[in-house]
Amino acid sequence: MLFAAVVAWVYPAPGARGGWLYPEILTKAGVALIFFLHGMSLSFEAMKLGAMNWRLHAFVQIAVFLFFPAIGLVLMVGTQGWLSDDLRLGLFYLCALPSTVSSSIALTATAGGNVPGAVFNATLSSLLGIFLTPLWIKLVWQGNGANMPLTDIVLDLTLWLLLPLIVGQILRRWLATWAKRNKSWIGVVDRLSILLLIYTSFCDSFVFGVWTKHGVSVVVASAIISVVIFYLVLYVLGWLSDQLGFNREDRIAALFCGSKKSMATGVPMAQLMFGSNPALGLILLPIMIYHPFQLIVGGILANKWAKDESSRVTA
Repeated sequence: MLFAAVVAWVYPAPGARGGWLYPEILTKAGVALIFFLHGMSLSFEAMKLGAMNWRLHAFVQIAVFLFFPAIGLVLMVGTQGWLSDDLRLGLFYLCALPSTVSSSIALTATAGGNVPGAVFNATLSSLLGIFLTPLWIKLVWQGNGANMPLTDIVLDLTLWLLLPLIVGQILRRWLATWAKRNKSWIGVVDRLSILLLIYTSFCDSFVFGVWTKHGVSVVVASAIISVVIFYLVLYVLGWLSDQLGFNREDRIAALFCGSKKSMATGVPMAQLMFGSNPALGLILLPIMIYHPFQLIVGGILANKWAKDESSRVTA
């Protein structure tokens, strides 16, 4: 991610609007490819196994799409006047995103949690995010005097995110064996596509001089706030899981699925929602910091909890 941003800084012209990479076309093609691969990788059978645990599902989705955005709204109000509007929007965008899929499931499995429940919730979150994330952003933008054509955005997201996901899921019937055999290569293509989108996201920011207006202070502020958000959510969800009497397996799934935010969804979605905004790189900065941090801390916690399965799950 850092390399992609540095390349955009050194050589932004190809990925900026009007560049020879034709980012207006490349972006949507990359988004479609990413979600087609996600659809081909999702196991419908695994989702069905975890579908009946409604208390866990309600808990996770409320955390992802209500509790997180509530934090984002507090930040939007509380940071007005000392953070730039684009960074404030980026912090709220982080809070409005759906949960991750692969890392939530992998960390839950490593820690000995409820894997079918994690599969169902991570997948459901991704699908709900196609509609709920732009809805939250529209509410915030309108509250700040901006206009956002929600219908156009949802149609665009449906065409380039949901439709490729559905096509991938349909073709999984014939391509599942091939996809499993080539899982590592599919992962490489998926990550390279995301890095390409990150590159094009930052190109306009450098061409229009967005970063020269703010400097390193925006990175420091974004990093501090992102870390605080993560630990606040983690501890609140842990406390609420205890109050609701979740068993160990459900608690692990709730913590990992409820505290994660997806960069794999966030970057493509931002390209479609904010593609004409020269400050797109600044809007994406919080999720680019939050994403690797959540993986590092999540990995540490998963290994800690896996070592003693009889212990209470605490952060």
